[in-house]
Amino acid sequence: MKKRKKLLRLVFGRTTFVVLFLLIQVGILLMGFAWLEEYMLYFYGASVILSAVTLIYIISADESTSIKLSWVVPILVFPVFGTLFYLFVRLQIGTKLIGHRIRMTSAETAPYLKQDTETAVRFNEMSSSQGNLVRYMNRFAGCPVYQNTAAQYFPLGDDMFVEMKRRLKAAKHFIFMEYFIVERGEMWNSILEILEEKVKEGVEVRVMYDGMCCLMLLPYSYPKTLQEKGIKCKMFSPIRPALSTHQNNRDHRKICVIDGHTAFTGGVNLADEYINKKVRFGHWKDTAVMVEGDAAVGFTMMFLQMWGVTEQEKEHYERYLKPADYQLPANTDASGFVIPYGDSPLDKENVGEQVYLDILGHAKKYVHIMTPYLILDDQMINAIQYSAKRGVETVIIMPHIPDKMSAYLLARSYYEELLTAGVRIFEYTPGFVHGKVFTCDDEKAVVGTINLDFRSLYLHFECAAYFYKHPVVAQVEDDYQKTLEKCQEITIADCRNFPFFKRFMGKALRLFAPLM
Repeated sequence: MKKRKKLLRLVFGRTTFVVLFLLIQVGILLMGFAWLEEYMLYFYGASVILSAVTLIYIISADESTSIKLSWVVPILVFPVFGTLFYLFVRLQIGTKLIGHRIRMTSAETAPYLKQDTETAVRFNEMSSSQGNLVRYMNRFAGCPVYQNTAAQYFPLGDDMFVEMKRRLKAAKHFIFMEYFIVERGEMWNSILEILEEKVKEGVEVRVMYDGMCCLMLLPYSYPKTLQEKGIKCKMFSPIRPALSTHQNNRDHRKICVIDGHTAFTGGVNLADEYINKKVRFGHWKDTAVMVEGDAAVGFTMMFLQMWGVTEQEKEHYERYLKPADYQLPANTDASGFVIPYGDSPLDKENVGEQVYLDILGHAKKYVHIMTPYLILDDQMINAIQYSAKRGVETVIIMPHIPDKMSAYLLARSYYEELLTAGVRIFEYTPGFVHGKVFTCDDEKAVVGTINLDFRSLYLHFECAAYFYKHPVVAQVEDDYQKTLEKCQEITIADCRNFPFFKRFMGKALRLFAPLM
């Protein structure tokens, strides 16, 4: 009965109509292209010139080689359609407007994200090479480095959920929540109950989730439902039946900020599979981190930047800074450094990728990586291979039970060339790994939302926390070692014994990797 209801909901729900309208619009475009082809003799020369100019522009563009290739092939095979589609994608007004608004809100928050000079000097004194990273993050990402920040790492979403509820209940001034996925169930329902109580106490509550949720998980009117409860709520870029490429730039961030002094981030969305209350792909291994203290302001401003994209009223940012009289709990180890950072697909800086490349490039003893997806461009492949080739222990943990077979086959297509370079690859046998973690040399760690795939590195809005010589680094590495005990190592023989058809499909999918 439940399956029948789900099927009926799928067939007659808004998702079907959205997809139908999109298909109709694509059909109209294709008919237009077909009509144009009838007059090919009249504009063939013009189309050849336009295609040639477009190819020259693509090849000379400051972009990943893999992304360039994904455009060059269709333009060469289908010159008219490929060229016109490329121009359609590049000339999107909606994308440019969102980019403009984010630049405006980032400029407004800049005064509250100024680098403390003494902190930067102390960081540079500890490591001049890492000081270069701080300068990059300040100049091009608008993300300062902080001290006076405690952190707690959560090896599972289950663990984070318990602490998040406790912290939400203690909120006195405001709660900001920004998530890629919100789905009704035990996790979200219990959080919502807390939020409703906090609103009654006079706490300001804002919730923002990605508009992709409106397809399958939540009613389109759900923001209004929460607003009626006193919770300010909005969807980021709701999916609409309109042919627009800005709908490809999703808000993949996971941020929860409480009173300006405490913030959560990591891979954990607000749905039951993330806390293993619903089984989808075996045991769900996810990770998260809580920062408490000065660094929380970074996540506060990240949230307000995204919230302000669709706001007309002026935001009073100073209201949401860490209270001047706030003190970390006694006996808290707040040594070390923290850089909260975000990444936008609408600027020219691939901050998430640059941080990963910096870790790989400066590693001396080891780099340990946990990621659900492995869809790499040439630059990242070379960096991972070079790390292993120069004697650095380079290890990657992947899921054994995938959530998407296409993504898994694509990831497997990279295994042999990485293994040949000396990289070790393990798969988490109990189920699915969703954590996004880097640890390095007992000194550095990254915990956030950024996968090793094109979507996270180039197309989505993302965030993470970078830790240097912070006590939390040991917590992350300890969990990594414990996770390895539940993994099976993949060998070159395993790769060669993998079914031929699956190997071929993985290789073929690499042509479309930037789109996956």
